[in-house]
Amino acid sequence: MLISIFNDVIGPVMRGPSSSHCAAALRIGRLARDLMDGNLDEVLLQFDRHGALARTHFSQGSDMGLRGGLLGWDADDERLPNAAHALREAGVEIRIEATDLRDPHPNTYRLTLRNAAGSHTLRAISTGGGMVEVVDIDGFSVSIAGDYFETLIRTDRDGALIAARVADLFEPDEVLTHESESGELVEVKAQQFLPESVLELLRSEFSVRAVHRLRPVLPVLSRKNMQVPFHSCGEMLRYDADRGRPLSALAIEYESARGNLSHEEVVSRMVELIRLWRRSVRQGIEGTRYEDRILGQQCGRFQELMDERTLIDAGVLNRIVLYVSALMEVKSAMGVIVAAPTAGACATLPGACLAVSDELGLEDEAVARAMLAAGLVGVFIAYRSTFAAEVAGCQAECGSAACMAAAALVELAGGTLSQSLAAASMALQNSLGMICDPVAGRVEVPCLGKNVMAASNALACANMALADYDPVIPLDEVIDAADQVGRSLPCELRCTALGGLATTPTARQIESQLPGRCLNR
Repeated sequence: MLISIFNDVIGPVMRGPSSSHCAAALRIGRLARDLMDGNLDEVLLQFDRHGALARTHFSQGSDMGLRGGLLGWDADDERLPNAAHALREAGVEIRIEATDLRDPHPNTYRLTLRNAAGSHTLRAISTGGGMVEVVDIDGFSVSIAGDYFETLIRTDRDGALIAARVADLFEPDEVLTHESESGELVEVKAQQFLPESVLELLRSEFSVRAVHRLRPVLPVLSRKNMQVPFHSCGEMLRYDADRGRPLSALAIEYESARGNLSHEEVVSRMVELIRLWRRSVRQGIEGTRYEDRILGQQCGRFQELMDERTLIDAGVLNRIVLYVSALMEVKSAMGVIVAAPTAGACATLPGACLAVSDELGLEDEAVARAMLAAGLVGVFIAYRSTFAAEVAGCQAECGSAACMAAAALVELAGGTLSQSLAAASMALQNSLGMICDPVAGRVEVPCLGKNVMAASNALACANMALADYDPVIPLDEVIDAADQVGRSLPCELRCTALGGLATTPTARQIESQLPGRCLNR
């Protein structure tokens, strides 16, 4: 699947502390609900006791997100904090187990789903930033990312014949045949479900045991013969061929090709997100409350002291601290945020860009173009590495956000393509080795401070690049180095709450005192 700025890098629009937990679990839940045709009685959810989810599935909202998905809700649904009650009211019993599964990916969900008609199994992974992949359905090895309308046809023996007939009767993007001991599964990926008229013909000609329809969960769909102009920073520079176009122009061209969107549609989608971010910043500054959180409001007092001019004069950096804090507090209060590139790092990029744009008096379209420039840097990261802290530590989240924000700030300041890339390279270089050690498993401490640090890093690197500091190491090579460093971190320092600040005596005391009711234990 080709990377999309709006799928993989900036988004989803969501509620909850973690995109790789809440939003990803919700998307997995929606796909599981479709597998059962919306009819559920019992769900068994299993985690590998050696993975990241065994300890953090409750505190970071996997349970909540999965329940919301099983109910068919969206990731920004205001009912999410009450998903456990709503699922019980719907008559669905859910049981959660941590057992010795030895799953290779630390964010693996194993579901056994039952209703009066029978049962199905589904295994899926959360790959970071809310992205998911279903890797197994009923023992059939599949790869479903939620970027197509999927029609699944079960048969005992006619898989190849059914696949050929589908290709004759329909215009699918792809038809795949999977085999297991229980039979065969024909998977039809398309821009719409296989029509009922075609299914009726298949049933009359072949032995069709069952048909299931899985709706897409991503905002930008994939399609047949999809192509993008480049995949890496190096390829982009060769594609640009020294024409010196700004990074945002190349980002718009990339996403237009990826999503089959006009240039105007790409910018318009980002402008909508800018307006959402602005509302969230205002909400955070006005004050947020939520029971199951560690920190109360911090940014209100910060703004008071800013207005009184009693803080140390740090120029635009103080406004960045204010906006980043406001967005992090909205996230922790179950308000609406945008993962950019993740929920844990959701405040770095928009907080820095909105603060600088307000200081410069820029319009939302200019900010949208800068955010698209950041999104393209995120595309390069996604192709070569990961946004998942469970895989590569906080450098995969806040480090990536700093890298993206540095490029965006250069764009806002009218810098060149080479300066944007230099800023991104330096910011990510400064982030190597950042661990992920959330206190009490909540994405608050030290996450708020790390977002502020990442935004500060981005500002400094943007100014350094504008002054033509030499980054020395090209961005692609820095991304590769960051990936190697992140994967070398011990699992205790990769979002498991088993190391770092999470295991201090104070952190243990905080964890024991949290009510834990609002995330639906």
